[in-house]
Amino acid sequence: MTDSNQLRRVLRECKTIAVVGLSANEMRPSFFAAKYMQDHGYRIIPVNPNYDEILGEKSYPDLLSIPEAVDMVDLFQRADRVMPFAEQAIEIKAKVLWMQLSVINEEAAKLADEAGLEVVMDRCVKIEYARLFGGLNWVGVDTKVISAKRPLYVTH
Repeated sequence: MTDSNQLRRVLRECKTIAVVGLSANEMRPSFFAAKYMQDHGYRIIPVNPNYDEILGEKSYPDLLSIPEAVDMVDLFQRADRVMPFAEQAIEIKAKVLWMQLSVINEEAAKLADEAGLEVVMDRCVKIEYARLFGGLNWVGVDTKVISAKRPLYVTH
């Protein structure tokens, strides 16, 4: 899925996101993206067996352990580790399987698609939300300091 209208609809409709591979380390992309989405009104459910809690939410060891409905499964996993999570996403009846930037697994995408899930690959939820709903300036794009001119350095 690459159509902006489809992505916008998915982000409007999917308010509960299970983030597989969410790290408690604030410097990791998964934490930054999940925190951003949480700050924008999304319910984030961490899926990482290494933590009890992340972002103030209970962390689960896998998707099957989550006791509530999940709209989207957001994968921060290497492509070769995606298939079991795609299978679990189908089992829990998620609506969307979203693979983050550089995560491409055609086999998992086909399986999820055939099971009725919408599939997004090689895209970041946070970047797409900011791009489609107007928040890119929050990530440093609208700093008014971007220039092709070399800065002048003052030496003392």
